[in-house]
Amino acid sequence: MAHILIHLFLHLIIFLKVALAQLVTIQDQCLPTTCGDYGPVVRFPFHLKNHQPSHCGYPGFELSCTSTNVTQLKLQFPLKATVNNIDIPISANVSVQEIDYKSQTITLSDLKASCLPRQISNINSSASQFTIDQTAYGGFTLFNCSSNKRYPSSSDRVKCLSGPNYDVYAFRSYDRISQFPSTCTKMYNISDVPYEVLFGQPYSQTSIRLHWSEPFCGNCEDDGKYCRLKSNSSSTETECVDIPEDPSKGLSKKVTAAIVLGSVFAFVLIGLAVYTIVKRKMKKEDQKRIERFLEDYKALRPTRYSYADIKRITEQFKYLLGKGGYGKVYKGKLSNEILVAVKVLTNLKGEGEDFINEVGSIGRIHHVNVVRLVGYCADGYRRALVYEYLSNDTLQKIISSGNGRSSSLGWEQMQQIAVGIAKGIEYLHQGCNQRIVHFDIKPHNILLDQDFNPKVADFGLAKLCSKEQSAVSMTAARGTIGYIAPEVFSRNYGDVSYRADIYSFGMLLLDMIGGRNKFDDAANEENSSSQIYYPEWMYKQLEKGEEISIQIENENDNSIIKKLAIVGLWCIQWYPADRPSMKVVIQMLAGEGIPIMPPNPFGSMNSTNVMRTTAEGSQFSSEIESSFESGASLNSVDVMHNNFLHKEQNKTEVDRYSC
Repeated sequence: MAHILIHLFLHLIIFLKVALAQLVTIQDQCLPTTCGDYGPVVRFPFHLKNHQPSHCGYPGFELSCTSTNVTQLKLQFPLKATVNNIDIPISANVSVQEIDYKSQTITLSDLKASCLPRQISNINSSASQFTIDQTAYGGFTLFNCSSNKRYPSSSDRVKCLSGPNYDVYAFRSYDRISQFPSTCTKMYNISDVPYEVLFGQPYSQTSIRLHWSEPFCGNCEDDGKYCRLKSNSSSTETECVDIPEDPSKGLSKKVTAAIVLGSVFAFVLIGLAVYTIVKRKMKKEDQKRIERFLEDYKALRPTRYSYADIKRITEQFKYLLGKGGYGKVYKGKLSNEILVAVKVLTNLKGEGEDFINEVGSIGRIHHVNVVRLVGYCADGYRRALVYEYLSNDTLQKIISSGNGRSSSLGWEQMQQIAVGIAKGIEYLHQGCNQRIVHFDIKPHNILLDQDFNPKVADFGLAKLCSKEQSAVSMTAARGTIGYIAPEVFSRNYGDVSYRADIYSFGMLLLDMIGGRNKFDDAANEENSSSQIYYPEWMYKQLEKGEEISIQIENENDNSIIKKLAIVGLWCIQWYPADRPSMKVVIQMLAGEGIPIMPPNPFGSMNSTNVMRTTAEGSQFSSEIESSFESGASLNSVDVMHNNFLHKEQNKTEVDRYSC
């Protein structure tokens, strides 16, 4: 296509060049011109030979330029002979000094001698366009005389007509006939011829003035116009036209219009060519895009892979990303553009319930803050889950990095991460056809992409329920210790619902703040860490106006930390009904200013309205399974919460894409 464009462009240039040349020629060929810089202006009725076409002038008004840029006129003198009343033309090249177009006169100089014809009968008759002032030049009579005679001084010998045995003399019309010798024979009379031409005595300083009567252009000159031959006419009729523009002032409007039109045409042609090229290229790109889409279509929705596919995607399980109690996670590739993380399950529990939950819940949703399930494998006893690949690890590693510092990122970035997580959870609760309760919101299950955008992951414990359903039926508690809502332990705190995820999110926010080290130091100083609950300690710190983080660089950081802490405390209210929805949580996190302090969520722990048992000393570690199945006492719940952050987590996590 490129060579076609070049070919068209070259043709366009040639076309414009020819068209402009023709326009310029038509427009400029009859414009006034000169021979050199100082010659007289040549225009109608004159035309300049070899510079202007003949139609630019009147017949018989041709001028020429010499090699030295002198303007010349080939003048034919009309000699009026008395014999047979014949006009005898004498040609002479003369220099043009001046042309007066208003008075229709031309001034000539440098006249050279031109011999008169010896015999009138050999001369062709011809008419001249110019006339000479009769009073200035007068007439002569030519006589053929013998050469040994003396003649009047008023007579002049015509050298070119004289011979060895005779002389030809010209007598002026005012000479008396008696002065003529008898040996002289009259030849003929002539008139209207300059003296210099007749006698061969040029005078360089002498000039003559000729006049022309046809064509008559005086009326045009008086009106400030030019005269020219009528267009489309073969006759010598003339017409008046406006004075054309001076070539030195630029091209005429017609030429300018031609250039504009040519440029527009060129741009249109180039535009069409570019459009054709771009359109063809876009079609090719569309075709490639469709081919890629068809190739990777299975990546746009959960696709069932065979175990052989899993081995091919992971290159025979070449790149290990992490491992845990449920299996190992490998890096894989679907195509040159799509990287994936493949979790190969090796320790299935509950007859594959986690696998079914994962595929059934996350497989039907697409949100920027929810990890995407690309596909799965259920080939015999082999199970695997294929996720989109996220390059920046988990939120847990970001929080735990930096030797006790809360985050290796800035606090503004941490706030944006918190907002993103909240949006993902809010989408699970309200954005799908069925509500999805995650039941395992924690930093380990928040993955970060290359831009640190958070994505909620690991739906192995998730449950689907109708949006109209206020409670979720459960046969056993589920989640990770430290992030489980109280109602999941005991129905005394209310029914289990999507608000359990809000509680877990609140604990996640408190973890993001990174104040656990200060809490541990305070607990060690009081030597009573078993009686101090980390969120309760944070609430008291805020009430006293003390710092709750060890990483504060400026006042704005302190405001963000305080906002995260207050929103987290709102989310961990003991009773589900007291917790804000995720929509309200997003508004508090993203809004200006700092939210108001929530009610003390720990006051209800000692409320007399809540039935409590006196089973002191209940140990969470030995009773956790029975508590999950039968429902724990309120005192046991208190003990469990008081020791959340001082017990080892008994749930093994996959390092990166954990279950």
